[in-house]
Amino acid sequence: MKSNKKRVVIIGGGHGQAAICRGLKLVEDIDLTAIVTVADDGGSTGRLRKHFDIPAMGDIRNVMVSLAESESLLSTLMDFRFESSEDSEDTDVQGHNLGNLILTALTKSCGSFMEAIATIEKILNVKGKIIPASLQLVTLYAKMIDGTIVKGEANIPNFDNRITEVFYDHDVRATPSAIKAILNADLIIYGIGSLYTSILPNIIIKDIDDALKKSKAKKVYFCNVMSQPGETDGYSVEEHVDALLRHGATVDKVVIASDIVPNNLINKYLKEGSTLVRVLKDNHEYEIESYPLLDFKDNLIRHDYNKIKEVVQKLLKEG
Repeated sequence: MKSNKKRVVIIGGGHGQAAICRGLKLVEDIDLTAIVTVADDGGSTGRLRKHFDIPAMGDIRNVMVSLAESESLLSTLMDFRFESSEDSEDTDVQGHNLGNLILTALTKSCGSFMEAIATIEKILNVKGKIIPASLQLVTLYAKMIDGTIVKGEANIPNFDNRITEVFYDHDVRATPSAIKAILNADLIIYGIGSLYTSILPNIIIKDIDDALKKSKAKKVYFCNVMSQPGETDGYSVEEHVDALLRHGATVDKVVIASDIVPNNLINKYLKEGSTLVRVLKDNHEYEIESYPLLDFKDNLIRHDYNKIKEVVQKLLKEG
């Protein structure tokens, strides 16, 4: 029997995608799928990827924890990281994340990265489906405005330059279930999070790009509130969207935060090289809608997952 639930696909990676997932798992009448980047090559994820020849799992772990039915001991331990030291980080568990180690062990014992993900989904009673964008080992490259080419997702934000595009140096095939989810979706969400290293690594996979163009779903971008040093320095809302469009994405609507950010937080983030992302133009080829989306706990600017949930429910009612 066909389900009447609305099918929502979230494309991205990192903590931003996890924040959206944490809110949407509370919605009963949706079928939720997270398509997650596997381009991460830094830290614990990068070391395990290199040593065991498996796709990057760090962003997938983040989404798993956010979609877990409850904050259980195991879901908390999935994010536990062993302390590291410079002289031993390549030889033992120091510096590794426990969830990454569990996913690696399951991949080796099951013989399949997808089976490893499915196993943890059952244990954590994950509310939705988690699909890696690809099952290949991929390396992300960035071309800078001066022609410089930077290799590796972890290295890209470290260059004091301006990114013009991100790309792979070989053909990358999407996970078939990711393509199917996109083609069957009622609503597709890009974001929140690192534009060039979390969202676009999914979209530049040709199979995914083709599926997005064929999909009849409404495509909504949840734009970042603050620019990201090394990626989107000084970017406006329009420049964020232009980067998506330049890489082949289609965008029907952009959601931005209407909250007034306290001046002390603006100044704090400015010292860290991050500025408010503002709308600069009056007219756009896409809709822009603003809603209260933020909280300012612990002197940080973060998206509130309950507020995200309310906005997505409104978007679904609009059809």
